[in-house]
Amino acid sequence: MRASLRQKIVDVCDRKIADKGPGVGLSFYAFFANKNDDPELLMEAADWWIRTHKLDHFEKARKIREMVEEEGFGS
Repeated sequence: MRASLRQKIVDVCDRKIADKGPGVGLSFYAFFANKNDDPELLMEAADWWIRTHKLDHFEKARKIREMVEEEGFGS
């Protein structure tokens, strides 16, 4: 996963957790605007979420953030 997507995921998760608490759930669509302006990036996120990790539609933001960091965020 490209570094810009990793950063976006961490930022969105942090914001959702700050706004709604540690139990907040989200889907990979949370990382994108309603308008599909970057289909390649959307598919990259979907592939990571669905194919690579076989996650449910909604997952805890805390879990997603931890997964991204474990996979080498910032490296």
